[in-house]
Amino acid sequence: MDGTLTPPPLGLYIHLPWCVQKCPYCDFNSHALRGELPEGNYITALLRDAAQAAPEASGRPVDTVFIGGGTPSLFSAAAIDRLLRGLEETLNLHPEAEITLEANPGTLDADRFEGFLKAGVNRLSIGVQSFGDDHLRRLGRIHGAREAIEAIELAQRAGFQRINADLMHGLPHQTLTQAVRDVDQALALGIRHVSHYQLTLEPGTAFHHRPPALPDDDALADIEAACATRLAEAGLIRYEVSAWSTPGEACQHNLNYWQFGDYLGIGAGAHAKMTEQDGRITRTQRVAMPRHYQAVAGTPAAIAEAHEVPVDERLLEYLMNALRLTEGTTVKEALERTGLTAETLQPGVDTAVKEGWLADDPERLQPTPQGQRFLNDLLGVFMTMSTDG
Repeated sequence: MDGTLTPPPLGLYIHLPWCVQKCPYCDFNSHALRGELPEGNYITALLRDAAQAAPEASGRPVDTVFIGGGTPSLFSAAAIDRLLRGLEETLNLHPEAEITLEANPGTLDADRFEGFLKAGVNRLSIGVQSFGDDHLRRLGRIHGAREAIEAIELAQRAGFQRINADLMHGLPHQTLTQAVRDVDQALALGIRHVSHYQLTLEPGTAFHHRPPALPDDDALADIEAACATRLAEAGLIRYEVSAWSTPGEACQHNLNYWQFGDYLGIGAGAHAKMTEQDGRITRTQRVAMPRHYQAVAGTPAAIAEAHEVPVDERLLEYLMNALRLTEGTTVKEALERTGLTAETLQPGVDTAVKEGWLADDPERLQPTPQGQRFLNDLLGVFMTMSTDG
């Protein structure tokens, strides 16, 4: 490795693992709530965890915070306020940090929205998934279409300016008309950021064990194309494979992931990726079970896994995310974030350009439409480089 490794921006991911019930497609570290939510004990554990992680940040500003789950909106506004005030004392939170909280319809009311906003949350990601009652039932969601609409409207009235709507397509028995109708409903509500992703059957989920009837590949392609057209016509720009926004509304926290940025991770099962002062890049994961996590948070026993990213795997890890972005990345940033040299990168670039998967631009690594469509093939070029080492 002859290149210079530049520490990237730093984010913070916080995992709140409980939900009302486990959805059959979900492979996240989420647990159906049994009994009372232990929010006080869990917030205490998170703050112990943050204090232990703080030295890793070395005083660097934390530009973004993402509170995910599970269903973080099960927690009270007072608990979220206590969490954020405690983090301000432990970490160097940027005064204008983007602070996102995931919320699910059916766990929300006007007072809770207002409390979240007052606590410092300035961006919501609402797990709508669909505005069709039949599809919501098949997905195991606890809310209906009316609750989804009301949640967005309540958030808007509470004063939230930045709201993402999660929408899934390729649902069991979903038609093209139904998928487009979901997008139209989100747009009619004034949503300026949509995460529009295809349902996949992940190992370990109920849907993987008992697969539902999903649209075939041709139908999926038609659905994706029709929804993309509708989003573009409404002025939203596709900035990542599954993310659309109006200018200025892109999720900065997720952009940091996709650009191989650093992030601390606290909470049960949370992942972290950090660039060390000596040039190493390390990944860690907290213990996954909530009860165990609460017992050991703030001690070395909270780290379930830790490993260094080998130099010959950095480029592939970087590109697996950066090439999901419509604009791709610059060659300069790729080298700064991985510590590699242009000579290491060039053979793969030459092959990808020849295949028509990357734009022929000496300063950028930007996937062509064909490259986005065949992203795995594009990445395979650089995977071969890593293997050959």
